[in-house]
Amino acid sequence: MSLVALCASGSAWAGGQIEEPLVDSVRSALSAAIANHAPPIPEFADTEARLKYLRWMGTMIFRLRRSKPDFDTRREFLQTAWYESRRAGLDVSLVLGLIQVESAFRKYAVSPVGARGYMQVMPFWTRVIGDGDAARLFHMQTNLRFGCVILRHYLDRERGDLFLALGRYNGSRGKAAYPDAVFAAQKNWLYSGL
Repeated sequence: MSLVALCASGSAWAGGQIEEPLVDSVRSALSAAIANHAPPIPEFADTEARLKYLRWMGTMIFRLRRSKPDFDTRREFLQTAWYESRRAGLDVSLVLGLIQVESAFRKYAVSPVGARGYMQVMPFWTRVIGDGDAARLFHMQTNLRFGCVILRHYLDRERGDLFLALGRYNGSRGKAAYPDAVFAAQKNWLYSGL
């Protein structure tokens, strides 16, 4: 099935991400990374950084209009995606590409294997590093935070190899279809001004 057909069908892409044992130090670090529930309010070092962000926001709000018709919803979603991506040390275009592939920007997407929300987070993560409440994965900031923290974990685990990290995120490590789909979708969200 092509990426276009998959996104149009309303299905969620998430594969069978595998629950792997975590050493205590990793579990503690991941738990700490998702624990802070501060609202995603961007802070900037200077006026130029703020202006770059505002130009990015204006461009992305326009690009996201088909998936999220309501302006305020788009703005809140993009602000949160930008904040959580930066917080996890990820490129926001990569995160938006992943969300496009995983859920087609649908908050309540559920995959055939039970992954939930925008970033299709598997419920076992809430037990492993969260409070165990898988229903919270439908909360926008919670889902984006979990997804970004998990992707960062896999990227660190794969020593910076984004192809392998994306495969691990999807449960298809070593297979090209998923990383290639995310890289293709990422092109829709690239912005040269950041």
